[in-house]
Amino acid sequence: MGAPKKIGWKVAAALVVANMIGTGVFTSLGFQLVDIQNSWSIAILWVLGGVMALIGALCYAEVGCAYPKSGGEYLFLSRLYHPFMGYLAGWVSLLVGFAAPVALAAMALGAYLTNVVAIPSETLAVGAIVLISMIHSFNIRTSSRFQSLATWFKVLLIAFLIGAGLLLTPEASALDFSGAWTAEVVTPSFAIAFVYVSYSYTGWNAAAYIIEEVDRPRINLPKALVQGTLLVTLLYVGLQLVFLKHGTLKALQGALDVGHIFATNVFGPKGASLINLLIAFFLISSISAMVWVGPRVSMAMGTDYKLWSFLNRKNKQGIPVAAIWLQAAISIVYVLTGTFESVLLYCGFILQLSSALTVAGVFVLRRQNANKENFRAPWHPLLPTAFLQLSLWILGYLLVNQPKESLMGLLILAVGAGTYFLSGRKG
Repeated sequence: MGAPKKIGWKVAAALVVANMIGTGVFTSLGFQLVDIQNSWSIAILWVLGGVMALIGALCYAEVGCAYPKSGGEYLFLSRLYHPFMGYLAGWVSLLVGFAAPVALAAMALGAYLTNVVAIPSETLAVGAIVLISMIHSFNIRTSSRFQSLATWFKVLLIAFLIGAGLLLTPEASALDFSGAWTAEVVTPSFAIAFVYVSYSYTGWNAAAYIIEEVDRPRINLPKALVQGTLLVTLLYVGLQLVFLKHGTLKALQGALDVGHIFATNVFGPKGASLINLLIAFFLISSISAMVWVGPRVSMAMGTDYKLWSFLNRKNKQGIPVAAIWLQAAISIVYVLTGTFESVLLYCGFILQLSSALTVAGVFVLRRQNANKENFRAPWHPLLPTAFLQLSLWILGYLLVNQPKESLMGLLILAVGAGTYFLSGRKG
């Protein structure tokens, strides 16, 4: 039997797009507009998010080429620093990395569907998590087909909304291209707003999970990452601008379902109901992607540590059902106990810290003079330095201005550190 066929850059780019396009693009703008109102400021936020994602992806590609195995940050930090650091990354992945984004997407889905059906948003959110987890517990072929179709549905839906928003004339608009942006971009609020944007771009580190599958990764992986990230950046910036074009500042500020406001203004109440259903399907596909991938990442911990060995339990089809339902249970706890904003902020804090440590690994590799024959991120040390500076900027402002959510993230790490000494490493 020959070696399994590997994927080219086009398929890899589609996987990057699938992982990147998620909840944030339809939910973040309302929270940003509470303190940041200038349209140049909003555009800068989303372009900067795309630049940061591209830098991070290139750095992850270098680290991934040095350690071309599945496991993501869990594997990278274990090899770069110490198994303890890798364990904490795995703990973050288990408790926050996928479970929290699933909860956020389910909360957003509930908010959009309540515009169409008279069912409490929490009930809709929990029901979506349970239903999708059930689907992924039985048939992996159905899962893969659904995800492939859903990826291109996401791209086409956003492109359609941008096109409609650009062609139609608004009755009222929140667009403001004055010079006020120069004062806004140096405020703490701009840094907090950037947390929402950086969360919206999560998925660029899909490189950590697909490099083992990519043919000629030194060539194809960077190409896929650049193409995928640029496409997502263009879609994200365009969508935020048409949201601003077709809504008033008062209506958009603090709103979770900004897409509903846009759809009502552009398509009318009946058309908005259809758009809400399409966005809900969009969010279902995002939940599905994370329910599919997340448990397979956490299985790596079950392989190495006795405490988490139950995560390796699979059904007859080879599906990690124990890991799927543990992740589902954690997500439901987030839905029932936290607000969307608080979950996003401490999720953003802890994931940014994990990504920063991985990007810093580029300096470790260069100091060891490793990875000479594989891909190396260009313009070293400018790229990893820029990423780390942006990360420290985000983390610092979160600690000062959102101490409760930041400390919650640090508490999650502290609990994880305690479980490390009880975990019983195998071998």
